[in-house]
Amino acid sequence: MGNSVKMNSPLNIEVKNLDHLGIVAGIIDEIELVDQINKILGQHPQEKVSAGQAVKAMILNGLGFVSGTLYM
Repeated sequence: MGNSVKMNSPLNIEVKNLDHLGIVAGIIDEIELVDQINKILGQHPQEKVSAGQAVKAMILNGLGFVSGTLYM
């Protein structure tokens, strides 16, 4: 009777190359820009995307996702 070791299955990891956009998005998250904008402007109960999220999307769109549509 030997000891059985249960191995965890490998995680499904998807890697995407974000270049500088990943750094910019990380900095936006680090300084909590989305939360600050939402705090200043407030949020409407019917909105699907907050003003802070829209600003973050516009920044990232302007820096590189030019060919992609903004709602992505």
